[in-house]
Amino acid sequence: MPQLLFLVAAGAGLMLARRWYVYAQRRVAAELRAAEEALARRETATIPLERDPKTGVYRPKQTARSPR
Repeated sequence: MPQLLFLVAAGAGLMLARRWYVYAQRRVAAELRAAEEALARRETATIPLERDPKTGVYRPKQTARSPR
């Protein structure tokens, strides 16, 4: 009888471990998918650059700021 209880407990533990593993796997996959989508959006966005005539260095275009 103790062997049967041990097997039931071991089986329940394995089932819980499997559920946790599948949950963690799905969570990581969702985070990875979100990061890949964010990276794809970032790569498609362009930063407007303008060339500084004095130095020849390209810098982000200056936008007009509202006075405070």
